This record gives sequence, structure tokens and C-alpha cells, in this order.
Amino acid sequence: MTNQILHLQLTSMQLPDGVQSLAVSTSAADFSHSALNTQHSALSTQHSIRAGCDLVVHPPEPSEIVLQLENLGSRMLRLNVRLEGNFPAEWCRIGMEGYELAPRSRMDVVLYFQLPADFFENPALATGQSLVLDYHSRIHVNYTEEGTGRQLVETAGLNLYVRPRSLYQKFVPALYREVDFIGRFLKIFEQAFEPAVQTLDVLWAYLDPMTAPQTLLPFLAHWVAWPIDRRWTIERQRYLIRSAVELYRWRGTRRGLRLYIHLYTDLPLDEYITREVDKHICIEEIRGEGFVLGNTRLGEDAMIGGGRPYHFIVRLRPQRPNQVDEQLVRHIIEQEKPAFCTYELYVDESIVNSQ
Repeated sequence: MTNQILHLQLTSMQLPDGVQSLAVSTSAADFSHSALNTQHSALSTQHSIRAGCDLVVHPPEPSEIVLQLENLGSRMLRLNVRLEGNFPAEWCRIGMEGYELAPRSRMDVVLYFQLPADFFENPALATGQSLVLDYHSRIHVNYTEEGTGRQLVETAGLNLYVRPRSLYQKFVPALYREVDFIGRFLKIFEQAFEPAVQTLDVLWAYLDPMTAPQTLLPFLAHWVAWPIDRRWTIERQRYLIRSAVELYRWRGTRRGLRLYIHLYTDLPLDEYITREVDKHICIEEIRGEGFVLGNTRLGEDAMIGGGRPYHFIVRLRPQRPNQVDEQLVRHIIEQEKPAFCTYELYVDESIVNSQ
């Protein structure tokens, strides 16, 4: 220890709660035994092993370890930090402040760990293989002493524990949170029950036709006794199912017919326009009484033959081409009007053509 030039210290930025620690130096040394032998033969150096640390990683959350390097000698050191472990290299990224360390100074090297989000969905599980959760690695700090040219190595062990994040651990006493098996055991129940809990949290979205899954729309339509018509788009079906009760309430009236046509064609309701003839969905009723003896004067306020009783005219003014399907609009009118009423339908395309 008296000849030590570079001092290493590992600090995990996450507390390794609930992990049964292993002997870092023993397990990691077994892993890197062959690599160290090769390195000893290539370098005429001294080599020493420093204490390591444990790191718990919860995919896909990032985790960090800070490697603090301190130059105890009187010469400049040129550094090279690398990590060897039995896990994929893309899991770790090394960030350094520089590659030279002045005498009696310190430097922090950050090791960034991040595992893929689908780590626990590894295809190897389908073949009956067990998923490795504990990984062992060793940090090698190769440095060259300026002036003497001596190549030296300092190493430290690192245990990497991959664990799923468990919500249920916060419901048990702190004593049980320190046991790794308890956390992994509770995760089994969490994966079984949590999807149902999450569904209950957003149950309102499943019952709203605008946000419900498409496969649930037939159930919601049956709930309000609304027939599913394949001629409507999915978007229109959502609007119609949500407005079914209001359409039932105003069925057989001008307001109900205008609302239905609006939901299908997306033409404005123009509720703030007072003159009926100025609306995009114009529905005019023919109110002529015809020739009634004693009530009218011929040639002034009545004519022979009179008007058509229970007759109305629908005029649509589309805002863009192909906005109105005349055949479907006729189907809507036939469905919504009283059986004794007659009607006329006109689609004014002149506005679209003029644009």
C-alpha cells in the first residue's frame, strides 16, 4: 500500500437496498482471471486490487457509478479506463473529464448504466432458459507515469444487479425491503394484479366512445341501443354513439334531424344564425294552409291547390368537396322524420365550386 500511486474509490449513486451483497473481489476476480493473466504478461508493471461496490439497476431507468481517481504521486499520469464484465457493452457508457491527472489532484469518472426496457421480456425465457440477473465486472484503470514510462494498473470489482421496480415493496415494513427475495416475490403478484388496477384507474376512458378501444364500440352501441352501420367511419360511429341519447330525445324534430346531419357531415349547426335560409343545414317547413273558405282571400294570401301539408325542405351547403353523401343523408332523413311527412333534399355545390 505504501507504493500506491493511483487511488480508486467507487460510489454508487443508487442505494443497493434489497440486494444480498456478494463478495466483490472474489466473484469478480474469478470472472477476470484469464484477462488479468494476459495483462500481467504484456505489462512490466505492478498490479493491485481495490475494493468494489454494488449497483442495482431497474430497466429502463438510468443508473450511475462515480469512480474517483486520486493521483498520490509526484508525476503526471496518463489514464485509460475500461470496463470488463459478463454483460453487453452497450449497457455502459464511460464519461471522463480528461485523460491526464496532475500530481496530488483528483478526477471523477462517471459510469452510466442503462438497460433496455424489454429486458425482462427476453426471448430466451420462452425456451426455458433462466434469465441472468446478477452480473460481475471489473474496472481497469491503466495509467502511464510521465517521465519514467512505467505502465501500471489499478482495478476494482463491480457487481451489477438487475431488478424490476416493485411498487408493492412500499407496503411492507422496512425490514422486509432489505431482503432481495421479498422484492422479487412481490413482483409476481404485482405483474398479475397491476394491469387490473391500472384498468380501473382509467375505466372512464373505456366507457367513453371517443376514447374507448375500437373493439369495445359494439358493446357501447348496444348499451344505448344504437345500431352499428358499417357505412359510417369509426370516427363518425364514435360521435353517433356518444350522442345517441340526445338524438333519441329530439327524434322526429327539426333540432334532432339537424344534429344527426351535423354529426355525419360535420357541417356547422349555426345555432347563432337566426335566419333559417342562411344556415349550412337549412330545414324549412311548408306551412301553407291552401284554400280555406272564410279564412283566406283568393289571390292575396292563398292560391288554389295550397301547399303540401307536413312537407319540409332540406338544403345543405357543403364547405369542401365530397363532404356530403346524398344517399346517406336521405337514409338519415327517412330514419328520423315522422312517417307521414314528405321532404325534398337539395345539396348546394355552387359554394364549393366557386372556391
